[in-house]
Amino acid sequence: MSSATTTVINPATEEVLRTVERLDVAAVDDAVARARDAQRRWARRAPAERAAALRDFAAAVDAHVGELAALEVANSGHPIGAAEWEAGHVRDVLQYYSASPERLSGRQIPVAGGLNVTFHEPLGVVGVITPWNFPMPIAAWGFAPALAAGNAVLVKPAEWTPLTTLRIAELAAESGLDPDLFQVLSGQGSVVGERFVTHPDIRKVVFTGSTEVGTQVMAGAARQVKRVTLELGGKSANIVFDDCDLERAAATAPYGVFDNAGQDCCARSRILVQRSVYDRFMELLEPAVAGVVVGDPAQRETEMGPLVSKAHLASVAAYVPDDAPVAFRGSAPSGAGFWFPPTVLTPDRSARTVTEEIFGPVVVVLPFDDEADAIALANDTEYGLSGSIWTDNLSRALRVSRAVEAGNLSVNSHSSVRYSTPFGGFKRSGLGRELGPDAPEHFTETKNVFFAITESE
Repeated sequence: MSSATTTVINPATEEVLRTVERLDVAAVDDAVARARDAQRRWARRAPAERAAALRDFAAAVDAHVGELAALEVANSGHPIGAAEWEAGHVRDVLQYYSASPERLSGRQIPVAGGLNVTFHEPLGVVGVITPWNFPMPIAAWGFAPALAAGNAVLVKPAEWTPLTTLRIAELAAESGLDPDLFQVLSGQGSVVGERFVTHPDIRKVVFTGSTEVGTQVMAGAARQVKRVTLELGGKSANIVFDDCDLERAAATAPYGVFDNAGQDCCARSRILVQRSVYDRFMELLEPAVAGVVVGDPAQRETEMGPLVSKAHLASVAAYVPDDAPVAFRGSAPSGAGFWFPPTVLTPDRSARTVTEEIFGPVVVVLPFDDEADAIALANDTEYGLSGSIWTDNLSRALRVSRAVEAGNLSVNSHSSVRYSTPFGGFKRSGLGRELGPDAPEHFTETKNVFFAITESE
């Protein structure tokens, strides 16, 4: 193990929370070896036993939702209400996939000359690399279905926000799960994450993060002929047509982009408004943005907290120089903490704020002329993760939802993720799908077995 550590900072106060060990390659290799042995034991257990173990894990998380939420408020700056939802979501995902061990079944396929059956065999050891923006939910999207399918799981949390994931691993062990079966390995992406990609005994890597790093993970996995699931960047569109409930569309628009201070791959960071209602929409949007409560994430009334780090604050601020086309802004605290106000820009279509993922509380608003123009503008991006369509015309909603190149769309809402439905992106927003009823199968190999049958005389 390495003696190096990472200092974890509270982004709302800039106070030091604790230091966390940075593991080295030798520590990762040791964890993989122990995980391999634990996985074999886990896979031999009866499906009903594995299901019960996952339910026990879910119950342990449920008993500590308040603790996990408070830890996320301190480590990530998430408002307390959001953090409680995130901790509860981990419980719900575990509960949902606890049914899978008893439902993951193969098929009998009719063939000539015998009996043909398929089996779903676990991959073995799975590596999950999580981002700093939603540490708890995104980790659960990987480890819950992977465990349900009979695998061992190693999770590498982001260096800035490891605390809740480390605590979840402790809760797993306290619930009775083999501590070698589910391990959280803290450290640098260039060390721990890279070893997940190169280690031959890690048979799949689930990565959530930037498109730049995701392409590196994909390239490294290709050299190993290793499976990957990638959830990467986004520049999602919120399309507002003139036949929608404009007041509701404007009132909800801030929460489609400023949730988690805009640090969300699904953030609707481009609002596209039909030109005939553009001016009225902007009139309605301004008070909605001003009404977003930004402040101490531990307070119940807070709707938006700080950015995650000083470095990320500088990155977001660089997109809004003094001469930026700012239409209006919300408020943000002064003093300690990494604060940035909700900001609305009205650039032209060629501006980099229109095409690049800012990953902060900055949204651009652009007018469009008609349905064809809206679709073309929505698709004019290298990304394709999420988006919203606001219209009261069902035919239009169906046409546009089929035409927009994104993996997750919602009509007259900003919903992106439900654990019971598949989640993932088009184009450079990712590869593969997470969540939904089929997720455990994505952590298995399909084995085909033919039994020759001799005809009776």
